[in-house]
Parts: sequence; C-alpha cells; structure tokens
Amino acid sequence: MLFPSTELAARIERAEARLVADCTHGVTRRRPHAETLVLPIAGGVATFAGPGSPLDKLAGLGFAGPVDEAELAAIEQAFARHRSPLQIELSCLADPSIGRMLTGRGYQLVGFENVLGRVLAPNEPYPTGFDAEIAKSSADELPEWLDAVVTSFATPDTQGVASHEEFAREVLEQAIGDMAAADGFTRYLARREGRVAGGATMRMSEGVAQLCGAATLPAHRRHGVQTALLVTRLAEAARAGCDLAVVTTLPGSKSQHNVQRRGFELLYTRAVLVREPE
Repeated sequence: MLFPSTELAARIERAEARLVADCTHGVTRRRPHAETLVLPIAGGVATFAGPGSPLDKLAGLGFAGPVDEAELAAIEQAFARHRSPLQIELSCLADPSIGRMLTGRGYQLVGFENVLGRVLAPNEPYPTGFDAEIAKSSADELPEWLDAVVTSFATPDTQGVASHEEFAREVLEQAIGDMAAADGFTRYLARREGRVAGGATMRMSEGVAQLCGAATLPAHRRHGVQTALLVTRLAEAARAGCDLAVVTTLPGSKSQHNVQRRGFELLYTRAVLVREPE
C-alpha cells in the first residue's frame, strides 16, 4: 500500500515538472523559431510551448518553500505578453498558503485531476494473452501512431467529470507530437485484428514511470486495449528498475477505473487554477 506522504507527492511533482520542461525544450529543438518559455519557480516550472498548447502551465509548485510573489508576477506578465492564461496544477499536499495566495491574485478554480500510483516490483508476474498486440512504435510509424492517439483524444469517453479544456485537432497533433519526440519518451502502438487500435507513451525518470497519453480508437473500445497498453508499460518499467508508476486521470473517468483495477491507488488530487491575462 502506498501512503500519500508529502515526500512521495514531492517526488512525483518533481518528475512532472521535469516532464513539461523537457517537452518544451523539445519544442524549441524541433521549431527553433517558436516562442517558448521555461521558467523555474519554487521547485516547479512554468512552460509555454505556443498559443493554446496543453503544455502552457505551471507544474510542480508547492514543495520547495514559499512562492515569491514577485517571481510569480513576472511569470504572469510573461504569459500575458503571449495573451495566454496561466494554468497552475496544484497538489492538495502542497504548501496550503499557496492556494490562498493564488485565489487572492485572481486565479479561479476550473477543475481537478487525480494522481494515482502503484508500487512496481521486478519479479511481479503480469498477465498476458490480451486481444490487442502491443509493440514499441518505430520512427516510421509515428504518423499512424499520432493519428490514432489524436483521433482517440478527440472522441473521449463520457464517464466521470468532463475536462475543462478543449483543443483543436491541429493543436493536439502538434502538442502530442512534441511530447512524443521529447527526451526519454517511449511510444507504444496497439493493434487489434491487424488494425491500429490505439497508442500510449511512457517516460521513466529517477525510478518513476510516468504513464502518459494512453488512448483507444472508438471502434476498439471495451476490448481490453487500454489494459494491454497499461500492463505492457508496467512490466517494462519494472524490468527497467522503476519502483513507482504514476498516472493522471480525470476524476471518475474510465481511465481511472481501468488503472485502479490494475492496482493503482488514488494518492492525491491536483486543483487546476487559471488566471486570465490582463
């Protein structure tokens, strides 16, 4: 059983901050003329990867002492120059003074997301014999992997709380392509009856396996594709020496249901707060 201590949350939030920073650095490498931001603050990092990108956020805040309001104001101004809202994903285990400060600065609560975790053991047996075949996606398969994942995200399951965010397909294609090309990411492609059925990614960092972006095409849902993608990544992470797997889901979603059936526990919730540019 995982105990959701502040130390565990800090470890996960550090991994999350590194993930969004590395993805944004990847945007700069792929598109050198793109205007991007990577701004560290109080253990977290604010990133801007282009107008409307899912990477436009501040992650990992609240586990490295108090936030300097002057530093935060500078970040807010930087986002405002891009006419972009600043979204902060704040763990419920973070310093509670930060939430009070943010609401005092005009941030509005727009939603929540759940962080779930699971202990990994190198000798743990993992089930096999799924209806879907899972394999790492080669560079040549990137276009079909990207099409499958973006199409799947464009038609989400309706179970649970709806997301507060909506993205145009071209924005999703660019953002997911940028993330998949960032350092440390591994892509997985699912096939069922010989046809592409979905895809997923995983990133391993300091013993933490971050399971990102699993998605199944509508025609292949309810056939175990998500479970096959999940188990494949868990087994690989355990073999690689990771001791912890984490995943972020919308509250009450089918994704949360799937991972809890495979031993994940709800560790904590992040409040999603947004400040519109002035």
